[in-house]
Amino acid sequence: MTELTCIVCPIGCRLRVARELDGLKVTGNECRRGEEYAKDEVTAPKRIVTAVVKVDEGERMLPVKTAQAIPKEIIFLAMEEIKEIIVAPPVTSGQVIKENLAGTGVALVATKHCK
Repeated sequence: MTELTCIVCPIGCRLRVARELDGLKVTGNECRRGEEYAKDEVTAPKRIVTAVVKVDEGERMLPVKTAQAIPKEIIFLAMEEIKEIIVAPPVTSGQVIKENLAGTGVALVATKHCK
């Protein structure tokens, strides 16, 4: 049995995931999202990645994040790509900075304006 704390909402349910003949059984969740989170976390964990990229013209940094969660095992590869990125202003919040980050099919987007 695996025990997790759900991070989907502020409640922070204590989840228990058991493998059974017909699949995974999740208990302790107060909503369906907790059940989905627990199953994903046990079978194929994913995370939203937040980071900063360099801004051309100085020492400023621009906060960025992945548009969707990416597999945990690819995070270090994604971070290697992110640290090589230099953006030129202006950049708007939500603007795609890099398509298909680390071959995941997920975009890296700006989370703040930069003039």
